[in-house]
Amino acid sequence: MKILQLSSARTFGGGESHFADLSNALSERGHDVYVALSHASPLQARLARLSESHIITLPLRNALDLASATRLARFVRERRIEIIHAHLARDYPIAAYAARRAGGVPFVLTRHVPFPMSGLHRFTLANAARVIAVSEGVALALGARRIFPAEKIRVIPNGISVAVIDCALANFDRDEFRRGLSVNAPLIVGTVGELSPVKGQEDFVRAAAAIIRQENFTNAQFLIIGDDKSRGGETRARLEKLIAGDELQDHVRLLGHVSELTPLISSLDLYVSASRAEAFGLATLEALMCGIAVIATATDGAREMIDDGVNGKLVPVGDAASLARAMLQLLRSDDERARMAERARDSSRARFSLERMVDATEKVYREALAAV
Repeated sequence: MKILQLSSARTFGGGESHFADLSNALSERGHDVYVALSHASPLQARLARLSESHIITLPLRNALDLASATRLARFVRERRIEIIHAHLARDYPIAAYAARRAGGVPFVLTRHVPFPMSGLHRFTLANAARVIAVSEGVALALGARRIFPAEKIRVIPNGISVAVIDCALANFDRDEFRRGLSVNAPLIVGTVGELSPVKGQEDFVRAAAAIIRQENFTNAQFLIIGDDKSRGGETRARLEKLIAGDELQDHVRLLGHVSELTPLISSLDLYVSASRAEAFGLATLEALMCGIAVIATATDGAREMIDDGVNGKLVPVGDAASLARAMLQLLRSDDERARMAERARDSSRARFSLERMVDATEKVYREALAAV
């Protein structure tokens, strides 16, 4: 198939990791994959399997960028693209317009977040052949708004390449890596994600404070990994103030952006997702696949991956006290952490491999082509 993947992303996160993994994997399977990106996109460096001739850059300023949509339609016609696949909400109308202008090319979109879509999308995206939801929660949100007919919606959970994880850890020396982190505690707890209120890092800090101050448990260091993409750095500033106010500077550290997450996640004793909302959560999935014990708030994405008490623990969203209790329970029990970590590794690798995700996506493309 000749497939065009579209993303105007200007920063790199879980959705962009999904985009790059899918594009590279489809190309490896012999599909003719093209991508349309914004100027200076961080994705270009991640598309190792694609030649430069298969990449087009456009302004992609917003959902109403008619000039970009017109250029995209011309590119689709010239390259005889068979499927257009858009991944961001602001790109959906551009893809829909380009698909129409190119002669009715099938258009597929992936919805990565559970937030409501506008009723206007019912009309602007009427030509969407299929809609992929990354979790059952996202699919339910789409169905509740009745933006798309139910028969067009397919649930395809995100996937991660098991081979890539194993390759990254082939010569991994966990003890040496931990020494490089300069952690002065026998146990390491970490959370990964863009610094943002929705990711719940403040709840993570409050839970750490409860463990250290109320329970007097000082055997753990707490790491927060992720960039602050807010305009003035106010999210990091709030976290720093919270850490200083509780005198946690010796126990809680902000590491900022880390380019190679797999070794860092694998060095942890406990991974925590404190998100207020999460459609899926690729960092959480990576922790599960690496065989790390995981505690997560009961978001749509976490409930999809975790069977509470079996391969991880779920706690109520926004409840720092419950999060602290769950963390403390696992930090105090090496055996329980080990059992949970083993189940996490086995179950996640069986259910959420990249291969399964790509198989399901190819099936959706074939359905979209057959519906024309």
